[in-house]
Amino acid sequence: MTQSQSTNELPTAVDFSHHINLRSRARHPSPLKDIIRFMAVEDMVSLAGGLPHPSFFPFHTVTVTASAPTPENIPCSLKFPLEGFLQYGSGSGNSQLRAWCREFTLRVHRPAYADWEVLLHPGNTNAWTKVVGLLCEPDDYILCESYTYPSAQAFWIPLGNKAAPVPSDGEGMRADALAQTLRDWDDTHPGARRPRVLYLVSVGSNPSGVTMSTNRRRDIYDVCVEYDVIIVEDDPYFFLQYPEYDASQVAMDGLELVGNDEFLRSLAPSMLQFDHQGRVIRLESFSKTLAPGLRLGYFVANPVFTERLLRATEVETQDPSGLSQALTLRLMQSWGIDGYLGWLQGLSVEYRCRRDWMIDAFSQHFRLENAAEESRALVAHLGDIPIFSFEPPIGGMFIWACFYLSQNSAFKQLRHDENVIDPEQAVADQLWRQFAEAKVLLTPGSYYHPWEGPDKVTTNARGATPSTTNFRFSFSMTTKEEMECGIARMVQVIRASWKLDKSVD
Repeated sequence: MTQSQSTNELPTAVDFSHHINLRSRARHPSPLKDIIRFMAVEDMVSLAGGLPHPSFFPFHTVTVTASAPTPENIPCSLKFPLEGFLQYGSGSGNSQLRAWCREFTLRVHRPAYADWEVLLHPGNTNAWTKVVGLLCEPDDYILCESYTYPSAQAFWIPLGNKAAPVPSDGEGMRADALAQTLRDWDDTHPGARRPRVLYLVSVGSNPSGVTMSTNRRRDIYDVCVEYDVIIVEDDPYFFLQYPEYDASQVAMDGLELVGNDEFLRSLAPSMLQFDHQGRVIRLESFSKTLAPGLRLGYFVANPVFTERLLRATEVETQDPSGLSQALTLRLMQSWGIDGYLGWLQGLSVEYRCRRDWMIDAFSQHFRLENAAEESRALVAHLGDIPIFSFEPPIGGMFIWACFYLSQNSAFKQLRHDENVIDPEQAVADQLWRQFAEAKVLLTPGSYYHPWEGPDKVTTNARGATPSTTNFRFSFSMTTKEEMECGIARMVQVIRASWKLDKSVD
């Protein structure tokens, strides 16, 4: 939709009520929580958790006026009445905050149909569970990327749901592969219902770091229209989009802020811009832009879906924390949309700098070379030995590294051991423990394998690339010095595991 186009000229949402089903209640713990206890180990350098840096939280202290033993009022920079926020509220959330979210969505995303609605939720993790309860029957398959966010599937695994991973490339999920998966479904999965839900993290995908191109988004949407698939766009990193990594540029150089309209034009668009049917359920979050502890975000969806989501909200969670809504509303009223966009652009600049720090730290210890002439991927070598490859992300908080194990000494032994079912995973587990013992924490790639059933849990059974394994690096929390320290520790582990002497650089 163009800025000048009236909503009266847009179509209304298609009736997707045939997608709605009953909600299941099973839960499964998130594997990501297992790693948190290691973050408290003294002198641990964590490159694992995708936590926003606390210095970027806009709330440092909050002072409120309260009824107390004395009538003294304490001045505060954000002064607002709390009564309306501390009482039970509407399941849809505070009306003023919803109105602000709607105005912001219209300014930034410009949905291509007229009757879209906004509904507040307590964070995208909870929002996704409600969407699964809305759309997915037990035993359904859910379309997802080659690697997917583990907390997303931790909810639906006990329901009997399985992943239908779609091959990806440097631009994200491949539209041709999605079409083929759906076209051939009855032949490849006899007796199973064709998937009707696609789960995507389209900017800075967790874990791959890939940001889907504009043309790819449009192509994916068209395939979903053809096969009547609902798109769930989980997009917490949307405003953390960056230019390409430039090794010749010092990390903080060239990071001047631009006008808000220019900033918005630089961003890959939401699927909402192509959605003329109301087929997209967008999950918006303040977790990476304000603070994750707020547990606050909102749905953007067609009215058939928001009405059902509201019914679930009323009996499951009610509306999000009143204090979180009050803080966020007052901040947004104080900043205005343009002020918030300026804040978001500043975050993008800061996290881009951190991305560059991490890649620069790689280059201090590895020889980085392009994987191919026209490829964005870089291969990190020690001497002539390729250790891992990665694509410098243009969004999000993560670098997804593919480690090459063919010349790893432990892997050479285990691959010929008939008692070892999955030598790639065995070496990955060993490496992870060795990294942790050296006090550098990475996230194991195994956390992100889509669950396709108990018969597809090994590297070979999943059809994954043999003799490789993955680790996720996060550049969001650590300082430049900590990154350099952590990478140096990692190199020592690699030298020992690959049995490389110090002369190999």
